[in-house]
Order: sequence, then structure tokens, then C-alpha cells
Amino acid sequence: MANISFLLVLVIVPFVLIGMSSAQLTSNFYNSSCPNILSIIKTAVNSAIAKESRMGASMLRLHFHDCFVNGCDASVLLDDTSSFTGEKTANPNSGSLRGFDVIDTIKTQVESSCAGVVSCADILAVAARDSVVKLGGPSWTVLLGRRDSTTASLSTANSDIPAPTLNLSGLISSFSNKGFNSREMVALSGSHTIGQARCTTFRDRLYNETDINASFATSVKSNCPQSGSDNDISPLDTTSPTTFDNIYYKNLRIQKGLLHSDQHSLVEAQQTL
Repeated sequence: MANISFLLVLVIVPFVLIGMSSAQLTSNFYNSSCPNILSIIKTAVNSAIAKESRMGASMLRLHFHDCFVNGCDASVLLDDTSSFTGEKTANPNSGSLRGFDVIDTIKTQVESSCAGVVSCADILAVAARDSVVKLGGPSWTVLLGRRDSTTASLSTANSDIPAPTLNLSGLISSFSNKGFNSREMVALSGSHTIGQARCTTFRDRLYNETDINASFATSVKSNCPQSGSDNDISPLDTTSPTTFDNIYYKNLRIQKGLLHSDQHSLVEAQQTL
């Protein structure tokens, strides 16, 4: 699994094209209209992560949750209106999706440089890439030119974003519905090498599952009792929680996966990687 970080890059690049068949994306889309966009986003992302290292994972997750609902169209950023309910209150997002303020800051800075030119969807995609790089991961070329959605889908966010309680078959089905094979699904799960999870998402695994390292479970239980403390957080990768590396996979091999879905994805990892 030494090359898994590079494989993740290969998967993320086509991932940002989901639902964008009507647009021609290019790496130089803003070269003339907003030549400073990449430096503006990179500087803002680096600043946000310097203040809070966890923000890098939040940026990557924000992009993922946007793309998994009708493509990468920034619909996840939309607030509720009289005509639709946005995605922010969907079960996978409510109380846990973070980084909206960072995107707002970037958007304000971009608008000061080139008003009405750059889409929020492109900002999300570039911010995710820059976050991975800042935390020690690989870089890749982000294709640009997405258009922002004017509506959102609460129901699709609730039904399509994979839950941390899914078994292997459920995970495979969820990613297959978006055009990913099992190998690509395992690669994308590697993004959990950074970030934190709330107690409510892994409590059942700690206290009711057997395929979990006993000492690891004991250490995490101190921050996630059998009742209460639902929003207390623990790192998905306890070894290097703010470094983008492949330790996540090594931890899964010794049953130190925090989420049920992560530990079960190892079954597929052993077969395909």
C-alpha cells in the first residue's frame, strides 16, 4: 500500500468531474480572467490550517460531501430558502461539516481580485487539494470551470453520502452508484488519514464489535463513554492525525479503524491493493 496516497490523487481528479458533462473543465480556465486565484486560495488555506490543523481535513471533507450530491456544484454551501431546504442540515452534515467560514473568507478575497468570475465549486476543489498538500500529501492539477448550483437537495444528501456504519457491501454500492470501483473506493477512504470523528459515529463499534484492537478501544473509550458526549471527537488516525500519509491503512491491518465502515473497507483493500 505504499503508493496509496498517489492512487488517491488519481481518483480525486476524475472525481471532481462528476455531474459536469455540460462543462469543459481546463487547468487554465482562469488564466486571463483571474490569474491570481490559485495563490489567493493557497494562502488562505495555509493560514486557516496554521490556526487549526484540523481545518485541512474539514476542507477535504467539505469538497467530498459537495461532490457526492449531484456533482461538484457548491450546493453544500447554500443556506435554506423559501423554495428549498439546503444540505447543511442533512444527517451526514449537521453539526459536523466545517469550514464554511474559510470558504467565505476565500470567496471574499477572490471577489476583491476578480468579481463575479470564480465559482465557489472551483474554490472548494482547489481548497481541498491545497489542504492535502499542506498536510504533507501529494499535489495534483485541479481542472477548473465548474458552475455553481442555485439549488440543493437535502434528500439526496441524506441518502447518498456514505454512512460510517455501512458494511462492505453497502460501501461498494454507495461508491458504485457514483461511478467508482472497489479499488477507487478504498483509495478515497484513505482521506481518513486526517481528521476527527464524533463519538456518536463510532460508539457502537467501541462497545459492540469484536474486530477492534482491545487496547485501542480502551484508549478511545475514555473520550467516548457508553452514553453522553456524542460530540466529543477522536482522530481517525491516532498515529499521525494531521499528516496525510498511509498510516491509516497500517492501522486498519491491526484492527485500529475508528469507524465501522473503515475497518470493513480493509477487506476489500486486502483483495485489491
